[in-house]
Amino acid sequence: MARVYYFDHAASSWPKPEQVINAMTEAVRDFAANPGRGSHRLAIQASRVLLDTRNSIAKLFGIHNPNDIVFTQNATMALNMAILGYVRPGSHVISTMIEHNSVRRPLEYVKKTRAAEITYLQADANGNISLKDLEDAFRPHTSLVVCSHSSNLLGTILPIADIGAICRKRKVPLLVDAAQTAGTYPIDVQSAGIHMLAFPGHKGLLGPQGTGGLYIDPAIDLEPILFGGTGSLSESVEQPNVRPDRFEAGTQNTAGIAGLGAGVKVVLHETVEKIHHKEWLLTQRLMEGLSRIDGIKIYGPKPGDDKTGIVAFNFAELDSAQAAFILDREFGICVRSGHHCTPLAHQSAGTLESGAVRASVGFFTTNEEIDYFIDAVKQIALS
Repeated sequence: MARVYYFDHAASSWPKPEQVINAMTEAVRDFAANPGRGSHRLAIQASRVLLDTRNSIAKLFGIHNPNDIVFTQNATMALNMAILGYVRPGSHVISTMIEHNSVRRPLEYVKKTRAAEITYLQADANGNISLKDLEDAFRPHTSLVVCSHSSNLLGTILPIADIGAICRKRKVPLLVDAAQTAGTYPIDVQSAGIHMLAFPGHKGLLGPQGTGGLYIDPAIDLEPILFGGTGSLSESVEQPNVRPDRFEAGTQNTAGIAGLGAGVKVVLHETVEKIHHKEWLLTQRLMEGLSRIDGIKIYGPKPGDDKTGIVAFNFAELDSAQAAFILDREFGICVRSGHHCTPLAHQSAGTLESGAVRASVGFFTTNEEIDYFIDAVKQIALS
């Protein structure tokens, strides 16, 4: 197989650490029983894996009670659980123009079916929002603020702690989409005033696809959107109130969660600060190299600004999808093109019609791969 140069970490991190692969293999081979569904040794061992992973995630995000962490299939499922389980008919929700469709579509759904009112805060071309606009957007019936921690198109990082402080002052909960920052940027739910945190397992946390979670503050009264077996209070027709059982109906992805736990431990060992700094340096190297190529336009924060490991750009004379195809076919480079499930961010950046090429780095990306990428773009631009 020809060598692959992977620049699509914003979609899924790859390759996975050996610890993740080994943990998943061990789970499937040695104790693939149902956690929480029996008292035999294999069920207990499976349950311990889930508890261990919850504890590691709690440590990473500054969560006091690991039982306030609910495992989900991905961040999309977590965001749906939060929005559909919390937004009441006729209430008002504030969000932003950099949101992924995993936020926008559930919001539009409650707008249509529950007469909820939605305000999307304007973002500038670099993906930044005004905190004054946020303060001015509150209404007497505002019930929730929802925002991405970082744009999945531009890499812009929103000031979550400042947003959380404003929400605290208004006594309105804050739901954060950490799809692009979990594992790659410091997050402490207590100090940042985050009431609900949705995160994927397959990106910065280095786990497998099909894993993720939702942190729910103990003060939040969230209605479940899934009902079924939990292994607890089976005699009751009602979904249990105890966490995390209330939100984890059905058999959990034990092997995936084992892999997620191993990935989180890698992150904790390396430290989020070290990971972010390395990815930032790689991103700066990529941006500086691309900026020296005639006909390349880069979007989002400027070189030197803090951001996640995402660089969106376009060729002057080449469609973004065609550019991604050439990078893959001729150079073995994997990128994402198009609209990245975030049309609002493309509207802010001025790329709604054209889309963009998105290159995203990860902790295992090397300087040599960055230089290879820059040279490939240069060759395409000159051809």
